[in-house]
Amino acid sequence: MESVEDILLETEDKMVKSASFLHDQFAGVRTGKASPALVENINVSYYGTMTRLREMASISTPEPRLIVINSYDPTALGEIEKAILGANLGVTPMNDGKVVRVPVPELSEERRMELGKVAKRMAEEARVSIRNIRRDANEHTKKLQKDGKIAEDKRDDALKEIQKHTDAHVKKIDETLAAKEKEIMEV
Repeated sequence: MESVEDILLETEDKMVKSASFLHDQFAGVRTGKASPALVENINVSYYGTMTRLREMASISTPEPRLIVINSYDPTALGEIEKAILGANLGVTPMNDGKVVRVPVPELSEERRMELGKVAKRMAEEARVSIRNIRRDANEHTKKLQKDGKIAEDKRDDALKEIQKHTDAHVKKIDETLAAKEKEIMEV
């Protein structure tokens, strides 16, 4: 990285990816409603290779509390069923030989609280990631100034800009967490 603009662009890109990753993780956190995101990233042992469920089956939600998994290879239904049970989602899949049905039961208050804690932990990991990105960007900026490639004023402006990006992304993470907690607690 030779310029402050490069550092700022890379920092913004990494922060966006970090926030996006959190959003994807939240999709897999169970709420009271059925969602394909709940099971699509489960790894299934398929002929000795770990394969994501979404790559080997179509996943649909024909009803608000039911996920239907239609495997492209019917011989893999047993492995799909085992993988869902092993994922510890609090659901019990039913294999009828043609499709795997996953009824999504109502969440208990205790389970809702646990899922809320899981979501908070995921959000905190994302915040830490954002802060680490900020630290790296600040170090690069200070190194540019130390090497004489930029002036102190430019360094100070860049550090302020990096902090603005950090604050904006942490706020976005907090908003995403609040929305997910509301969704989890909804009966």
